Amino acid sequence: MRSEKQARNLGPIGVFDSGYGGLTILRELAKALPGHDFAYLGDNARSPYGSRSFETIRRYTLQAVTRLFALGCPLVVLACNTASARALRTLQRRDLPEIAPDRRVLGILRPTTEEAGRLSRTGHVGILGTEGTVRSESYPIEIGEFFPEVRVSQQACPLWVPFVENGETSGEAVEWFVRRDVERLMAQDPEIDAVILACTHYPLLMDLIEKALPEGVKAVSQGELVAKKLVDYLKRHPEIDERLSKTGSRRFYTTEQPEFFDKRGGIFFGQPVHSEHVEIEGAPNS
Repeated sequence: MRSEKQARNLGPIGVFDSGYGGLTILRELAKALPGHDFAYLGDNARSPYGSRSFETIRRYTLQAVTRLFALGCPLVVLACNTASARALRTLQRRDLPEIAPDRRVLGILRPTTEEAGRLSRTGHVGILGTEGTVRSESYPIEIGEFFPEVRVSQQACPLWVPFVENGETSGEAVEWFVRRDVERLMAQDPEIDAVILACTHYPLLMDLIEKALPEGVKAVSQGELVAKKLVDYLKRHPEIDERLSKTGSRRFYTTEQPEFFDKRGGIFFGQPVHSEHVEIEGAPNS
C-alpha cells in the first residue's frame, strides 16, 4: 500500500510546447489516459522556437521542463517537434542526470518515427511539416534508423500554421493552399500511401487534408501515435506510473496573458481551457 508520504509526492504528467500546438497532443493523451492528471505549459511569450539557435532552443526547453518539475511533474512530454528534435537528447543525456535524475522527459519525434514504417503498405511515406522541420531532415533520418527500406518524401507547408493560429481552418483560400501543398507532396512520389502530419497544428486542418489526398492515402496525426506509445511506456515502467497522480485533472499554464491563451487554446484542445500565468527564468514578463 502506498504510504502517506508517497501519496503527497504524486504529480501530474507535464506536457510542454512553445505555444498552442501541443494541446492537440494533450487532447489525445488525455483520451488515452483519462484518469491521469496533466499539467500543460505553453511558453507563448517566447514562441515560436523554430527560428532559434540550437543552444537557445535547448536553454528555453530546459527552463520550461524545470518549471514543470517545480509544479510537481515526475514525467514531462515535449509536445513540440522543434524541442524534441533539437533539445531532447541533450536534456536526457546531460541535463537530467545533474538536475533531476529521478525524473523523465520524453519527446514526440521518436514515437512518431517508430511507427512510420508500419503505417504504409507500399513502403512510401510522406511528411507534411513546417519549413524548419523539413529543413532539419529529422524525420527522414529517424525513420531511416527504424525502417531503412522506407522511402520518405517531405513537403513544407509554410502558411498552414499562420492559418490555424488565426482561426482559419476552412474556406476557399485555406483549402487552396492545403490542396496545393498536398499535391506537391504526392507529385514527389505517387506511391505514398501514408502521410504523417509532422506539426501539432495540422490536425485542425485534417478535414481539408483528407479531402486533398488521393483515395487510399491516409493522414496520421502525431497525437494518436504519441498517446499509444505513452500508454505502452507506462506499462513498461510501472515505477514511473506509480508516481503519477490520477484524479483526472487538467491544468494549463502559459508565459503569456491567460485570457489570450484561453481564447486560442480552446480551439486546439477542442474544449474550453482556463490557464494560469507562470514565469519561467529568462522569459519576458507578459
